[in-house]
Amino acid sequence: METGHSSQQAPGAFAAFARFVLCGGGVGVASSFAVAGLASLMPWILANALITVASTLLATELHARFTFGAGGRATWRQHWQSAGSAAAAYAVTSVAMLVLTQLVASPGAVLEQIVYLLASGFAGIGRFVVLRVVVFARSRSQAAPVAAVVRAQAPVGAQALCPAA
Repeated sequence: METGHSSQQAPGAFAAFARFVLCGGGVGVASSFAVAGLASLMPWILANALITVASTLLATELHARFTFGAGGRATWRQHWQSAGSAAAAYAVTSVAMLVLTQLVASPGAVLEQIVYLLASGFAGIGRFVVLRVVVFARSRSQAAPVAAVVRAQAPVGAQALCPAA
């Protein structure tokens, strides 16, 4: 079944993206409803900030355990780096909603949800790249030094060093 994080290739980009969409997208959809609910009690920008913090903590744990095969809980470093990418996503969703209110005097809840989810999806693609390449890259590349040492210690014949020999 699951190969764990022992292989540099596991999970592959397609599998990681599918897991990212499932985990992060699920948290994102739930967050959009939570933002809408909280926005009835406080300014939308504050509701978005609170939900962004909570959803980032949850999503980072899910991504560490399932999406990128880190093999356990997220480290503080990963949480902070993930928070940086979430701050950028927060800015994208906030700007999208501010633009919507500038273009449409009184947008309905459905239009707000559509704009929010589209902006979240766009920001999510950027987050996937950052999380895969920067935040969780270390856990995928830990097997590489071991493989390099094993290759370096393997006996090498003259034919392998110089094909003309």
